[in-house]
Amino acid sequence: MLNQLRLDHANMARMLHVLQLKHKTLADGERPNFQLMREVVDYILSYMDGFAAPLEKICVERLQEQAPEHLPLMEKMASDYRELKPRLLRLSNDIDMILMDNVLPMDRFADALKAYLEAHRGYLRQEREGLFPLIEKHFSAEDMEELRQALPESAAKELERLQSAYPDLYAELRGAEVPSL
Repeated sequence: MLNQLRLDHANMARMLHVLQLKHKTLADGERPNFQLMREVVDYILSYMDGFAAPLEKICVERLQEQAPEHLPLMEKMASDYRELKPRLLRLSNDIDMILMDNVLPMDRFADALKAYLEAHRGYLRQEREGLFPLIEKHFSAEDMEELRQALPESAAKELERLQSAYPDLYAELRGAEVPSL
């Protein structure tokens, strides 16, 4: 299960890297593929709602019991993660506006995208450096099984649906290296 969490972490880093490349295109004064950006944002929002939330709940609860001295880190991570979604929803709305050919200041959009990317990368760093070592140290095999069971029953089907729904995104991600955060 920890390997699955690390794989999910690496995949999210790849998603953020795709957005970072689109941000660079914007910074260079060019028009990025906003449809691909839409796919990345939709995918991340789906992942946050369907997969990350139940796993986070179990991790926080278990670590509160097993390692209460790390509660401030867990609370900070939970707070940081909750702050990502409103930022991402604003970006989603802005992308919709752009795709509908509404006028939107690109510098404002680029700044919001950059701030979101920095915040989400910071969260991934906290996962890698704080949460994963705690899980490895404090979680039993039963705890890991509970994490696995927390995934929605339709998780595999949902991943397949997301893969088929976002073919451009998967073409972009195929073979992409995991960027260092």
